[in-house]
Amino acid sequence: MRLDQWLWAVRVFKTRSLAADAIKGGHVRVNDAPCKPAREARAGDTVVARVGSMTRTVRFVAAPKSRVAAKSVPQFAEDLTPPEEYARRPEPNLLPPMFRPQGSGRPTKRDRRAMERFGDG
Repeated sequence: MRLDQWLWAVRVFKTRSLAADAIKGGHVRVNDAPCKPAREARAGDTVVARVGSMTRTVRFVAAPKSRVAAKSVPQFAEDLTPPEEYARRPEPNLLPPMFRPQGSGRPTKRDRRAMERFGDG
């Protein structure tokens, strides 16, 4: 099974195109080596994928026929991700609402309408 298909099927990535883009971008390594989306995944391969702000580590166990339910994922992938990675959360946006950085230029029509809606609140 192709690596991008497998990463999508075991729910590491939300879509197959996101998985393929991450592999092409160098955010996925198999057995500590860069790879391509069409690489055949084999039993025992360790896959390290950067997903958002965390690094997921999974071991290939088997290839499902198609995308599997979340409860069925352990049959096909062993999660080796350290607990510290799950504890890491994206930092909250601490900027005030409707903040526009200085020098960002004139607001677009869409920005102006959003500001008007915010002000009418």
